[in-house]
Amino acid sequence: MVLNSGSLNRRIQIQRATQTPDGYGGFDNEWNDFGPAIFARRRDVSDAERLSAGAWDNKLVTRFIIRATAFGRSIARYDRLLHEGVPYGIDGIKEVPDSRGFLEITAITSEGLEVNSPFEV
Repeated sequence: MVLNSGSLNRRIQIQRATQTPDGYGGFDNEWNDFGPAIFARRRDVSDAERLSAGAWDNKLVTRFIIRATAFGRSIARYDRLLHEGVPYGIDGIKEVPDSRGFLEITAITSEGLEVNSPFEV
């Protein structure tokens, strides 16, 4: 796989959850942009429809490749990724084999997506 700047032709936005007081002694989780929008390469890995607990579950697994900058290395599994207005939960982040200059983010979106949160116990 040859990677170059031209293959990073999609814009993604990383978001991080923050807690804000709800006025009743509790907290609400709110997603806010984390860092600037960055360029990425998108590759859909699989999509699946399955019947689970009497309801259809639509899931899309996508790999986004980004430059391995200091910001890119600060992205965590509890963050989420927005691409074309669709939220993706981050399932994993790793270096691209044979290229320390890029990171691969495996992300999943589905109907009724529950994104990882650093505040859940």
